[in-house]
Amino acid sequence: MSEAGEARGQSSATGNEESGQTIDGLLTILDLEQIEVNIFRGRSPDGGPQRVFGGQVAGQALVAAGRTVPHDRHVHSLHAYFIRPGDPSVPIVYDVDRVRDGRSFTTRRVSAIQHGKAIFTLSASFHKEEPGLEHQIDMPEVPEPEELPTNRERLFRAFGKVPRFARWHPIELRPVGPLSFEVERDPSLRTTQNHVWLKVDGKLPDDPMLHVCLMTYASDLTLLDTVLLGHGRTLAGISLASLDHAMWFHRPFRADEWLLYAQETPSASGARGLARGQVYTRSGELVCSVVQEGLIRMLDESEQ
Repeated sequence: MSEAGEARGQSSATGNEESGQTIDGLLTILDLEQIEVNIFRGRSPDGGPQRVFGGQVAGQALVAAGRTVPHDRHVHSLHAYFIRPGDPSVPIVYDVDRVRDGRSFTTRRVSAIQHGKAIFTLSASFHKEEPGLEHQIDMPEVPEPEELPTNRERLFRAFGKVPRFARWHPIELRPVGPLSFEVERDPSLRTTQNHVWLKVDGKLPDDPMLHVCLMTYASDLTLLDTVLLGHGRTLAGISLASLDHAMWFHRPFRADEWLLYAQETPSASGARGLARGQVYTRSGELVCSVVQEGLIRMLDESEQ
């Protein structure tokens, strides 16, 4: 979720020609510069949100952590806190703490720093592959992605144009249910579930870590929208920001193939909302679980 609450939606009504960022641009953003043994530097895209998109910081921090880990160990979980809004006009420095290198697990802690202060922290654990018990919950029954219009197309039909906030990233989104503006117009559509097909709009290299980092980026696009859907609200009159974010990676997947992001919100209270999601391949494999809490503060007229 973006700190500004505007990093949402899809890239254009008909494709990425109106997007602020192509897939090549996103891959460049995730390709950090190493400036010391455990220190990396990343930048933000031109024409993006007014504040650094939370998924970008999480993805870049995971890239930094992964650069310090042996290739035979794969990330299985991350836990992150959004501390301060990020400034897209200056680079972000990622400082990696090599907490532990064990026989089976490797632990890393990453601080993202701007203007001398931490804006984000991430802890990630990596595991050497080994056999074990296997089970999963089933994927929800939903229409295939080809049967659904894109987020961009739905916004274009409703407003005659695609708003800027929906044009800046190369992740294709195909929501199964209503969008927040549709629920605001028709309260009978209110729901605490939000199923979205998503994939990177382009072909990716085979590097498994890259696909995980891109899913980390994309996982932050729609989670807190799920809370708004349950209340028939849009971002109008609301200050919305990610507070923390956790992910668990269960099985390999490709971010350039369709993934179902099955999201729900179990609770909202005290100006905070909780959302969680399960990510499935279109063949039904559960590959990732996500939980996020966000600030959802109602503004009075003087603050809008």
